[in-house]
Amino acid sequence: MENKQRKGSRKTFYLKMVSGSLIRRASRLIIAVLAIAIGATILSGLVTIYYDIPEQLGREFRSYGANLIVLPRGEAKITRDSLKSLENLIGASKIVGMAPYRYQTVKINEQPYIIAGTDLAQAQKNSPFWYIEGKWGDSNDTNSVMVGHEIAQTLNLKLGDTFMIQGVKYGEQAEASGQNLSAIENQKRDTARQNFHKNLKVCGIVSTGGAEEGFIFVDVDMLDDLIGDIFRADVIECSVVADANELSLISNKIEKEIPALQPRAVRRLTQSQDIVLGKLQALVLLVTVVVLIITMISVYTTMMAMVAERKREIALKKALGAENKLVMSELLGEGVLLGVIGGAVGVFLGFEFALRVSLNVFGRGINFQWILIPITIAVFVAITVAASIIPVRKVMDIHPAIVLKGE
Repeated sequence: MENKQRKGSRKTFYLKMVSGSLIRRASRLIIAVLAIAIGATILSGLVTIYYDIPEQLGREFRSYGANLIVLPRGEAKITRDSLKSLENLIGASKIVGMAPYRYQTVKINEQPYIIAGTDLAQAQKNSPFWYIEGKWGDSNDTNSVMVGHEIAQTLNLKLGDTFMIQGVKYGEQAEASGQNLSAIENQKRDTARQNFHKNLKVCGIVSTGGAEEGFIFVDVDMLDDLIGDIFRADVIECSVVADANELSLISNKIEKEIPALQPRAVRRLTQSQDIVLGKLQALVLLVTVVVLIITMISVYTTMMAMVAERKREIALKKALGAENKLVMSELLGEGVLLGVIGGAVGVFLGFEFALRVSLNVFGRGINFQWILIPITIAVFVAITVAASIIPVRKVMDIHPAIVLKGE
């Protein structure tokens, strides 16, 4: 019991001695704390950005289009069940947009054009780079559509203009399974065909510089009702937050668990994303190493100055019987306390730094990583101790008699 009380009193005395020493030299030690805090701010901020960059950058790359194309296997079509299974397999958290497309030939003024039925809201998420004169179509307004720039020029269509499409209505003979129809079923379906026509209003003109300029974009449910068929998509364009390896794993999983679908990764986008991400992460790592070295140098010079300034004090302690080990432990204790204070201040400032970078560069916020608090403090305590070893060892070279005589 007495030993425990002695140990407790020694620890209390040691902490008072270390904290009192720091308080008496506050002006000099503030510089060291600031150096550590700045280093911790940059380190924790860069680490936060480092782990947040893949998701943020992945979402930025998704603005250049879908990175996963899913086709039906064989001549079958994609059903709603397959679409739902695909969404569940990839996971809602990784999906930026998932737009099914169904293509149908219609006539305008007896000339054939392709109408593309899709989920307009999901298509907008997949393709934010499309330039839309006017506005995106709305699934609730079945009479308003978007037309490609080429079609608008050919038909001399402007925003607000109406035009009529004509086509063939199949009735309810389409198979639900998406399999090939037999010859008899085809004959029955052909006899059930009826012509349809519908007036549509131009709400937007699509300019992409690609094949999209030759399509008319409508809501897929409206197209299904118009031709009298159930949902059967020709392709699904998916925008997924994933690097090349993750996308490959997702593709393999789709092939294994949904045999009716055939995934195709758009490697050009994923490879470009991985290259940019790799360079940014390498830059972050390099800056982090430089910051740690600069912080260590700052702590080293501060501790060297402290030991030189306190030569007489150290000599007096040694003359009164203090061992080198005790004096050195006091100085190292001061370094540890500096690391704790500077690291704790820096980790919160680092989050603010990372948040500002993310908002200004990506336009999105980030979540605070609580695990960074103990990690950052531990790193800078270790750096402070490492930088203090050489200055603290100078204590062994201090001879009380020589120093107290003023020599």
